[in-house]
Amino acid sequence: MAEEIVCFVIQKLIQLLITTEANLSRNARTEVGFIKDELESIRPFLKEADAKAAAADGETGNDGVKTWVNQVREAAFYIEDVIDEYLLRILRHHQHHGFLRFFHKIIRLAKKMRSQDGIVLKVDRIKELVREIKERSERYGFKSLDQQGQSGQSSGETTLSWNDPRVASLFIEEAEIVGIESARDELIRLLVEGAPRREVISVVGMGGLGKTTLAKKVYDQKEVMAHFDCYAWITVSQPYRVEDLLRTVIKKLYSSRKERFPEEIDTMDEESLISTSREYLQQKGYVVVFDDVWKVDFWGAIEHALPDNKGGRIIITTRIQDVANFCKRSCFVHVHHLQHLPRDKAWELFCRKAFQFELEGNCPEELEELSLNIVKRCEGLPLAIVSIGGLLSTKAKVVSEWQKLYNSLSSELERNPHLTSVTRILSLSYHHLPYYLKLCVLYFGIFPEDYSVSCIRLVRLWIAEGFVKPKRGKTLEEVGEEYLMELIHRSLVQVSEVFTDGKARACRVHDLLHEVLRKTGVDSSFCHVLSKDESTFKPTNRRLSMDISPSEALGSITQSHIRSVFTFNLEEWPESFLDTLSGNIKLLKVLDFMDAPINRLPKYVGDLYLLTYLSLRNTKVKLLPDSIGNLLNLETLDLKQSLVYEIPAKISKLVKLRHLLAYHGDYNYDVGLFLNMEKGVKIHEGIGCLQALQKLCYVEANHGGIRLIKELGKLRQLRKLGLKNLKSEDGRAVCASVEKMNHLESLILSAVNEHEVLDLESISTPPQFIRALRLIGCLEQLPGWISNLQHLVRITILWSRLRDSPLKALQNLPNLLELVLAINAYDGVQLHFEEGGFQKLRVLGLREMEGLNSLIIDDGVMPLLQEFHVGPSPQLKEVPSGIHHLRNLTYLNFCDMPKEFTRQMDPKNGQHYWIVEHIKNVCFSYKVGPRWGAYESHALRDASSSLWSNA
Repeated sequence: MAEEIVCFVIQKLIQLLITTEANLSRNARTEVGFIKDELESIRPFLKEADAKAAAADGETGNDGVKTWVNQVREAAFYIEDVIDEYLLRILRHHQHHGFLRFFHKIIRLAKKMRSQDGIVLKVDRIKELVREIKERSERYGFKSLDQQGQSGQSSGETTLSWNDPRVASLFIEEAEIVGIESARDELIRLLVEGAPRREVISVVGMGGLGKTTLAKKVYDQKEVMAHFDCYAWITVSQPYRVEDLLRTVIKKLYSSRKERFPEEIDTMDEESLISTSREYLQQKGYVVVFDDVWKVDFWGAIEHALPDNKGGRIIITTRIQDVANFCKRSCFVHVHHLQHLPRDKAWELFCRKAFQFELEGNCPEELEELSLNIVKRCEGLPLAIVSIGGLLSTKAKVVSEWQKLYNSLSSELERNPHLTSVTRILSLSYHHLPYYLKLCVLYFGIFPEDYSVSCIRLVRLWIAEGFVKPKRGKTLEEVGEEYLMELIHRSLVQVSEVFTDGKARACRVHDLLHEVLRKTGVDSSFCHVLSKDESTFKPTNRRLSMDISPSEALGSITQSHIRSVFTFNLEEWPESFLDTLSGNIKLLKVLDFMDAPINRLPKYVGDLYLLTYLSLRNTKVKLLPDSIGNLLNLETLDLKQSLVYEIPAKISKLVKLRHLLAYHGDYNYDVGLFLNMEKGVKIHEGIGCLQALQKLCYVEANHGGIRLIKELGKLRQLRKLGLKNLKSEDGRAVCASVEKMNHLESLILSAVNEHEVLDLESISTPPQFIRALRLIGCLEQLPGWISNLQHLVRITILWSRLRDSPLKALQNLPNLLELVLAINAYDGVQLHFEEGGFQKLRVLGLREMEGLNSLIIDDGVMPLLQEFHVGPSPQLKEVPSGIHHLRNLTYLNFCDMPKEFTRQMDPKNGQHYWIVEHIKNVCFSYKVGPRWGAYESHALRDASSSLWSNA
């Protein structure tokens, strides 16, 4: 991964020239510019070198190439170190001597640059290093992309010099195929049925899922062959020339009808080839398969050669969702997302391969548990199941042999010839990425196996590392989200959790891909994982992920060039480690102590001047040192679920801060004391200086009062704001400040107690992009401006004690997906959901409405509702019959409702069972103990449930 490191360093050099130009001597600026230009001239050769090094992985024939790539990487790291050490020196002088003396210090610093350890000497060394690297690239005969295009050669050809298992996918016997029957039948139907128009069927999925196998089995069906006049199967090479691709299509179409293709075809240009293809297919039905497409704009190259007539069909297999999306601009497209095998089918496939020549394909009892664990590790990926099953078929059927393989599976994937094809197929997706996405996806190797990471956290970490490049008109967070979506669309990253609106909330990578990324990260010094199996640490490593007690790592990470530290699954934390960490890792940018067992942060954390990301989430830390004000580069300060209650006044110096997240929830409270469950933080005056802030939650408004609230109005970039302990007299100031926040998307306002009125009426023009609104406290009436929030997706109202139903004001919001009215949000006795309202609502919660005795749900209201929570509402005596109208409802939960109410839904003899019988999951929850959120649940159709024992 030399290319991405070099590109990253080029960006750092550009930033150095821009941001510190006044502090660099003219000579130093010239030299830095020269180095940048030299690196840019090397960059075009790196893609081929990286590809050759990857293809030679595990082989000895290309040691010279791998050595050159390593030298480039180490040189890039050295340049990065020089830049960061220079910036660190500047910042130290600034902090220690104050701004008035800064200029004089810079003059002395410029003189020091000419000394033995100054930047000029180091720049000279870098120049010589870069020259040597460039000379070696010419010696090895690397070609740039332009040269490759002229010669017709490509780095892609290099990556295919090994035995490509994709070829074997074309020749799998029917008896070896498991779990694709329904997908095969569906694709056949799409081919031979439907409208007489040109249609594209795109099969999308990660590498190793069986896209080629599925497409080939569909293509080979007699029913398909008989339906079309001509056909062609094209395996798309990387990269390709459009003329060569079109020639291959035409030749195969002619051959399918046993006809001779025109001899002049080999000399035709692109336009002539398109005309020839269109003319040949004009009155013919055809099917063409393009297997393994990587270029997003592939369809633009071939669409005109395949005319829209007589029901032509095109199948495209790809790992990239955007390949399919691109076709939609001029063609009707069916997208088939190929799924991982379910557990039963994965087990069937494994047994067929592992026991194919003995035991009649059955797993012996003593190997069953171990085999199930192996299958689980494969996570439904057919290529992995077939490869590992095939390897096991060659081994003795004894527990010790199989246990040995299971314990060493990670290393076997790297070295065993039966399994290296799995690694290489998965690696193709990584090697095909642009350099900036390679850095981003490697980050998944930092986290433990099977770890689901918050998408928001991940994007903030990418930004902190400098991986996200600015785009005009977009925030870095928005660009980072685009990066993540591209990785998802490339079938590299899996969405593990979603918000109500379908937006990704958490994500992960397949366990076997995780192995690939972790190995790549280790080999390239991107990251090192300290674990029980591997405790040694190289000084060149850029990131450290600790999965063992830091006491075991103390000796190996001192005086390193580490930029990021992460901790996972730690149960103990020696006091000395924090001192070692802060004293020896001076270039640190990311310090993520989430869930770490620590209770203090050393005061000299303020010496980490380059720090951009600090997370103490879910730790026992209570105080932040005043030296936090020295971290002028800090962008994210995450204190969620820590014990920090007060933010030092010097936080106002951190003008680059984008995210200040701080609250602590104590959920041992009874629900009656809900307002006391979550505590925010005390913030001093000066917060208005942090004008880059995008997220600020939660602030205790009773410390600072109206003056603080008015100061918040200066934070015009805020996307999320949370205020707690508001008083009635704060209302006008809150409204005035909120009106100035034009980018606000999420707003949480909470009163100081359940009797305090939130006065929010004076907002006349609310921020138009608000998507989430949470109001906790008494409302004399629902603020009128809420019904104008056209982008509102989620609204939660608690303790409001509204006398009038809020439903009329909310029912026509065009994008509302989630509505929660809870803890006496409404004091009336009836709620009526009227026909035509809430057309997009997916989730509805009506919780703890003490006075509610009637719930009317008209036919035609909430047609898309999927999840519905009711109760406790002791006055609601009968199951609302309108629930029967909610035909898309899949989950219905009744909480702490009387047993008499529940028994009305007894599947055997309940008089109102008919109302809920169409709902897949109906549950009844009952509170256990005083802790908030502690419930035991019973399913409606659980015959053993005590709910029906006395019915």
